[in-house]
Amino acid sequence: MARTMAPGAPGAPVAPAAPAVRAAPATGARTSGPRGREALADLLVTFLETGSPPAGLFRPDVFCDLTVPQWRLQSEGLPGLVALRRAGHPAPGVVPRHRVDPTPTGFVIELEERWEQDGQSWYCRELMRADVEDGMITRISVYCTGDWDAEQQQRHGQEVVLLRP
Repeated sequence: MARTMAPGAPGAPVAPAAPAVRAAPATGARTSGPRGREALADLLVTFLETGSPPAGLFRPDVFCDLTVPQWRLQSEGLPGLVALRRAGHPAPGVVPRHRVDPTPTGFVIELEERWEQDGQSWYCRELMRADVEDGMITRISVYCTGDWDAEQQQRHGQEVVLLRP
């Protein structure tokens, strides 16, 4: 299965249109509420691994801005966010590593994902910035390296020696 984000390509994610400009939450927005940042980040990892958002993770009107190599997609509302996620990563997977840093309005999470799909092993790295109000994610921006198939992972392993995982 070709992993592409080109418009109209088979399997290319399609999401509901969203406004071109949306204001970020005020700097005084509450970010604690019922759940702290670390707990929300853990629930976000659960969503990424399963494709199903845990109750209370996202506000119903959550806004997502997803950037992948040479493409950008957006969704507004929980059904749109879930559809966007499942279109790009329909199979469950694992997040073997992640790091969470607080921000004044929420948190940033850096992670890698691994999953199996159509007999292939896939990998990607992502950085996400989440705005939180009243203990739920209201806006999330996702920056993804793109999905690497087994061939790309092997090529990278042969040509690059990473200093740290």
